[in-house]
Amino acid sequence: FMNHIVIMAGGVGSRFWPMSTPEYPKQFVDVLGTGKTMIQMTVERFAPLCPPQNIWVVTSREYVPIVREQLPQIPSDNILPEPAMRNTAPCIAYACWKIAARHPDANIVVTPSDALVTDSEEFRRIALKALAFTAADRRIVTLGIRPTRPETGYGYIKTGELVAGEVCKVDSFREKPVLEVARQYLAEGGYLWNAGIFVWNVSTIVESIRRYVPDLAEKMDRMSESFNTPSEASTVAE
Repeated sequence: FMNHIVIMAGGVGSRFWPMSTPEYPKQFVDVLGTGKTMIQMTVERFAPLCPPQNIWVVTSREYVPIVREQLPQIPSDNILPEPAMRNTAPCIAYACWKIAARHPDANIVVTPSDALVTDSEEFRRIALKALAFTAADRRIVTLGIRPTRPETGYGYIKTGELVAGEVCKVDSFREKPVLEVARQYLAEGGYLWNAGIFVWNVSTIVESIRRYVPDLAEKMDRMSESFNTPSEASTVAE
C-alpha cells in the first residue's frame, strides 16, 4: 500500500465556540450528532484507501491522549505531537519527512480533520483519481469544491485549462473574498472553493519544500536525524 493519509488536527476550533473549546476543539466533538467525532469520520472516510498503519495524525501535544482514545486503530507512532502551533507548512513537512524516511515512494493525501463530506463515495473516487495522477509525475493536486453560494468564509481557486479528465491547472488562488467579489466569482464561473486538501507523492513535496522554503527543509533535515529515537520530542520542540 503506497497510499498514506495525513490528518491535520492541531487547530483550536475558535470559530466553533462554545461547542468547540481549546481543551476539546471541534475535530474531537460529535458536531453532527452522528455518534462519531469529526476526526473519526475523517478516518472512516479514508479507511478503504489504505490500512490504519498508513494513517498519520499531526496534532498539538496536549491533544495526543484524545487522539489515542478516539482512534485506537492508529499506531501511536503515527500520532505526531507538535510542541507549538506553526500553521500548515511545518505540520505538513513534519509528517512528510517522517513518511519519507520509511516509505520513500508514498503517495499522500493531506486533509484537515474537520472537513464535512456528505458523499464519501464520490469523495473517495476523486481522491483515488488525484492519487493516480500525482503518482505518475511530479504534480501537486488540491481539491476544489463546486460553490453553491457566494461564500465569504472560504478561499477560492480560479481554474485554468483541463489537463486530464477532471484535473485542471490552477490559474490562481484567491483569498477569502468580500460578498460582492464572491458573487462575481459565481457569476463568472470557473471558480471553486478551496478545500485545503492536498495530494502528492512524498518526493514531490519534499523537493518543492527544498526549492521554495529552503529554511524549513533545512530544519526538517536536522530534525529528521532524531526521528524514531528517544531524542525526537526534544529536537522537535527545539
